[in-house]
This record gives sequence, structure tokens and C-alpha cells, in this order.
Amino acid sequence: MYEAAGLSFNDSKKSLIQSRLSQRIQRLGLLGFGDYIALLEDESQAAEFQMAVDLLTTNETYFFREPKHYEVLEQELANRKTKGPIAVWSAASSFGDEAYSTAMLLADMQMLGRIGPDWSILGTDISHRVLLSAKEAIYPADRLRAVSPQRLKRYCLRGEGDSEGQILIQDKIRQRVQFGRLNLCQPIDAIGPFDVIFLRNVLIYFDVPTKIEVVDRVLGVLKPGGLFFLGTAEGRVACKTPLQTLQPGAFRKVG
Repeated sequence: MYEAAGLSFNDSKKSLIQSRLSQRIQRLGLLGFGDYIALLEDESQAAEFQMAVDLLTTNETYFFREPKHYEVLEQELANRKTKGPIAVWSAASSFGDEAYSTAMLLADMQMLGRIGPDWSILGTDISHRVLLSAKEAIYPADRLRAVSPQRLKRYCLRGEGDSEGQILIQDKIRQRVQFGRLNLCQPIDAIGPFDVIFLRNVLIYFDVPTKIEVVDRVLGVLKPGGLFFLGTAEGRVACKTPLQTLQPGAFRKVG
């Protein structure tokens, strides 16, 4: 896991690993974790390896998580001197909640004339499964509990009948967001540069050296003066790229 995806689990994560993988091991009819490790080490079982990564890295997420970050984003974009293109990268996009939240905010800002019409969002993740779900853009209503009634009306469709309790993101938001698979522990090619990058709630899976490498690699495709967001609880990573702190978890790239 560490060599392939940079995932680092110390002894304190033992119960998490057991709870996330035990059901899968039973479903496969294996005798225990030793058999499962042997399966994962078999190069012909790449799909099962991806399944294990998915099970160990999928986090609970919801729309407009850490709302103060969106307040910073709105203020900083509104204060830009020009209304030129805006490129945003959700670098650990999971099920797409973050990417679509950002798209709703930017759509509102465009509607009010605070930014121009040329903006786009890229969402990437290491998990193929969560990316497929993100592209479908169908969510339990509870995941949108922090979305205002006005935005729900403008950008969402409520399910009826068999789909009651589910919400579909409208095409006018979905067409602004592209998704693709990317491993943050490998060189980043052919994307960027970006004006805004979210890298929230993914560094918890990496050890300290890997955190620094990943953050500097990601910041390499952020424009000078661009905005960078980490999870508030993650603190500031001791990266080599100079950053100005705007508030907890919110930074500007210096230079």
C-alpha cells in the first residue's frame, strides 16, 4: 500500500483496517488476513488491490464541509483585479461533494457578475469507485444538509417515488466539473496550472515525508498567488513551497 499509493498505517489504525477489510475477506471466502495479503501481493489481482485501497481511504464527506474555506474562496475571487479564467482542482475529490460545492459557489458568483464565465473544476482521486459515483452526481439528501434552499432550488433535482430522499445535481453544474483518476504519490503531468487547489482530508493517510512530497508536488501546479486549502484539523505541512496563512487550513502561494 505504501509503495503503490503512499498509504501509511501505524499501529493505532489496526482496528480501522480490521473493520474496513474483515467483511471483504469473509465475502471472498478467505481464512484470514494472511490469505488476503497474499491475494493483494499477486500482480494479477490489481482489481482487488484497488478494492482494498477504496475500502481503506473512503471518508465521510458532505457538501460545503468547512464553510469558512468557501467564505475565503468567495472573498479572494471577488477581490481579483480581473475577471479572467479560473481553474480549480479538487485533488482528493472522493464522491464529488467538494467539487460540486465549489461549482455551486462559482455559478452564484458568475450570476452576480463577481467573476467571469470562464471557470472550470477538476476532481481527481485514486479510487475508481468513488469517481464513478461522483460522475453520476446522485446523493442522499442528508449530504446536502449545508446547502442553502436557494442553491438546492437552482442547482439540484429532488428524487420522487423510488428515488425519494436522493438528490441529482443539475447538468449546468455537472458540465463544469470533470473527474479523473490520479495518484498523488506519482508525478503530476498534463494538468494545471490552477488558481485554486483543495487538498483536504487526504494527508491523514500519509507519513510525514510523504505528506511533504505530496504537498510540494501539488503546489507545483498552483499559480503564484493561488489559493491552497488543507483540512482545518490537518495543520500546516512543513513543505518547501512558501505559503502565506490566511486562516486555519487556508493559504496563498507566495511568489
